[in-house]
Formats: sequence, structure tokens, C-alpha cells
Amino acid sequence: MSTILSVTDVVTRFGENVVHDGVSLSIEQGEIYGLLGGSGSGKSTLMKEMIMLLQPASGEVNVLGHDLTTISRSDAAFLRGQWGVLFQQGALYSSLTVLENVAIRLKEYTNLPKKLIEEIVRMKINMVGLPDHAAELYPSQLSGGMVKRASLARALAMDPGLLFLDEPTSGLDPVGAEEFDNLILELRDMLGLTVVMVTHDLDSIWTIVDRFAVLAKQKVIAEGTLDEVIQQPHAVIREFFWGARGRLRSGHGK
Repeated sequence: MSTILSVTDVVTRFGENVVHDGVSLSIEQGEIYGLLGGSGSGKSTLMKEMIMLLQPASGEVNVLGHDLTTISRSDAAFLRGQWGVLFQQGALYSSLTVLENVAIRLKEYTNLPKKLIEEIVRMKINMVGLPDHAAELYPSQLSGGMVKRASLARALAMDPGLLFLDEPTSGLDPVGAEEFDNLILELRDMLGLTVVMVTHDLDSIWTIVDRFAVLAKQKVIAEGTLDEVIQQPHAVIREFFWGARGRLRSGHGK
């Protein structure tokens, strides 16, 4: 496998507050990669740097061969068309229907005729497991799980090779979260996606993530497969995976 996204010695500051102090990690093509950490560890901030919503104070973020610290405006525009993003609360436009929300990027970045755009959008809506009639609904008419799926359809509208998910199962009940995880796994396999997932959901880590990084104390304190990470002696690792919730999920709490 080849590395398609790398973070090297990234430092992130907001005023006097240092969020990252020399963070490094690498993501391979075709894997589901998790960013794990407690609240305030900088998971979502790091993802925002990966998608050019924030710029680190120093260090390098390289995506699909582009150094984001020196990227030109035209290359940046091209790169944004190569990925899709699902934000934590869905970030759907409340005044637009699901169909109109999913169609936004197709209208912005392509010259496809209106009828073809609608056909593509309806295909994406079906792909994420929403019923056909959901296309005409507004976000306020959707359940939490349907909002997640509609947002995922929008992220997939341009057939990206790289998909960013920010806390994709937050706010979902356990059954809904498991269904969404399975959907991500199916889409990765079907579409050949590389998925970067910000999460604190241990179920996702146990079941669908191939490798992940654990952020704590402004650093990446561990990176690798689940079997590799849980062998690390760091106190934060023990707290995450050998605390009560971790033991219950792994069967060690019996």
C-alpha cells in the first residue's frame, strides 16, 4: 500500500494554547484510519488541517502528493474535489431539501445538466441506505441517523477517493451506530475509499478501523493496529482500552 496522507511534526497553536506539539502520522491507501483521543486532544482540529480549514503553525501536511503549506490556489481547488467530508452534526443546509443538499458540489464543480445531477444525487441517496422519498425532505424532517446518511451522500457526491468523517456515530443509539459503521465498511470496499475517521467510539475502533492514532498531551502517543496499540504501556492507552468500557467491549470485563 502507498501513503496518501501524512502529517509530519505538526505544531498547532491558538494564542498561548498549544494543541499539537510535533504530531506525526501516516495514512495508507484503502484503509479506514481512526483519530482517537479524549475531548480537547485535537482530533477534529487535526482533521480540519487535513482538509485546509485550518493551517498549522509549523510542520507539514501532505495529501495525495500535495504539501498543504505551499499548495497553490488552483491545486487546492482541485484537491477539494478529491475528498468528501462528513461533519459532526451533519452541517446540512436547513432551507434545502436532501436532494438539494447533496447536489451542491455537483452544481458548483461540474457543468452537468440538471437532470443528470438529479439522477446522480438519487443514486447517492440510495447508496447510503435512505429511502427514495427522503430526497424531498428537509433536514428538520429527518431523524439523527437519516441526517448522518444524507450528509454522507453529500460527501460522496463527487465520487471522492478520500473520505473524512468527524465523529460519524456521535448521537446515534448503539444499533444505529453499528449500522452506520457497517455502511462505512461496505462503501470502503465497494468504492475503494480511504477513510479518515475522528472518533471516540470504541465500538468503531474494535470493529471497522484498520489502524489508528491516539492523541494525548499534544502528541501522538501510539499509532498502529488495535493489537499493536493496546500493548503500549501509556496511562492514556490503559484508561481507554482497559477501563470499564474497554473491558466490557473486549470481553475482558467478564
